[in-house]
Amino acid sequence: MTFRPLHDRVLVRRLEAPEKTSGGIIIPDNAREKPQEGEVVAVGAGTLAENGDVIALDVKAGDRILFGKWSGTEIKIEGEDLIIMKDSDVLGILD
Repeated sequence: MTFRPLHDRVLVRRLEAPEKTSGGIIIPDNAREKPQEGEVVAVGAGTLAENGDVIALDVKAGDRILFGKWSGTEIKIEGEDLIIMKDSDVLGILD
């Protein structure tokens, strides 16, 4: 990938939404909600503290994360749909 986020930004690949409900009903594409779960593709260097030190981000490439429903900006890089968001938009890391 040729894109590197700056500062406190995180590049995320949204995970696929399930095609069926737990009861077996197939959900059409236009009725499916976008999942709020993704995989971190790349992260910026971190935020700048008042004293000039760089504070590293809590997430790293490869982490599975949860983020807010309206978080980030959807972008397309090399034909792939990705989301770029601030580190503060990440709600948590899934183990």
